[in-house]
Amino acid sequence: MIATVKALTGKAPAAYIGDSTRPDAIRTRSLTEETSRIFRARVVNPRWLAAMRRHGYKGAFELAATVDYLFGYDATTGVVADWMYDTLAATYVLDEENRAFLTESNPWALHSIAERLLEAASREMWANPDAEILAGVQAVFLQTEGDLEDK
Repeated sequence: MIATVKALTGKAPAAYIGDSTRPDAIRTRSLTEETSRIFRARVVNPRWLAAMRRHGYKGAFELAATVDYLFGYDATTGVVADWMYDTLAATYVLDEENRAFLTESNPWALHSIAERLLEAASREMWANPDAEILAGVQAVFLQTEGDLEDK
């Protein structure tokens, strides 16, 4: 809906999310606020990441799907900030523990995550990536590309 309004009017509409997970404390947040909240509470939450690592291949798949979902939201609404992409890359691709988990459990997921992050940068959704982080993602992408071709 947001992408349609923006395409028709040239201006993004205000977007809000109703949170009724606690019926005694219903809240309305902007889509940007909600995206930041979910990003911190789930996407890069160390406890959630540890839980995903316990699920092996499926957990790695879930990490890749999470990156895809964020990318899709950003492509249609523009709510993912550069600091989120930097943090996502540092946490999912460059963190030694998570990269080792992905490499062992589901190297295709690691490759997909790196590829999606590079696409975000090339489409300027990740407008000003940290140069060191971007170079690290590129290196992991090329490494996984070669590793997967060998299989």
